[in-house]
Amino acid sequence: MRYSRTLSTVAATAAVVAGTVLLPTQAQAVGSVHLYKIYYDSPGTDSRSNASLNAEYVQIRNTTTRAVSLTGWSVVDASNHKYTFGSYSLARGKTVTVRTGSGTNTAANRYQGRAAYVWNNDRDKATLKKSTGAVVDTCSYNSTRVDYKMC
Repeated sequence: MRYSRTLSTVAATAAVVAGTVLLPTQAQAVGSVHLYKIYYDSPGTDSRSNASLNAEYVQIRNTTTRAVSLTGWSVVDASNHKYTFGSYSLARGKTVTVRTGSGTNTAANRYQGRAAYVWNNDRDKATLKKSTGAVVDTCSYNSTRVDYKMC
């Protein structure tokens, strides 16, 4: 009898621990700022026109319940091409698209102002970093079958 009580206690404790381990962390429960999509192979030929450059982009999504300042945050590829946000706040539930070419910055679109492509058409890695350099998220792809990667 004592053995079955001990076994039941161990089983109950294991279930509680397992349940605790499987619960999302508080940060996951309230959302995050993360890489959402990389469109790495813009449509058509790679002509380096501004329209073609701007069809290549990375998207960052804020799934938290508040606006998050991205001032000083950066997006970097594997070759160390880096885009750093100036004064900018990403509203709750919103996505910002960081385009490779030139344009006028808005709340929904930011422009790197480059004259050459950033994202390789076959494989690359995007890293989102805070202003402190701490890595927030990464997203890699290794395919020529599709033109984009959902992170």
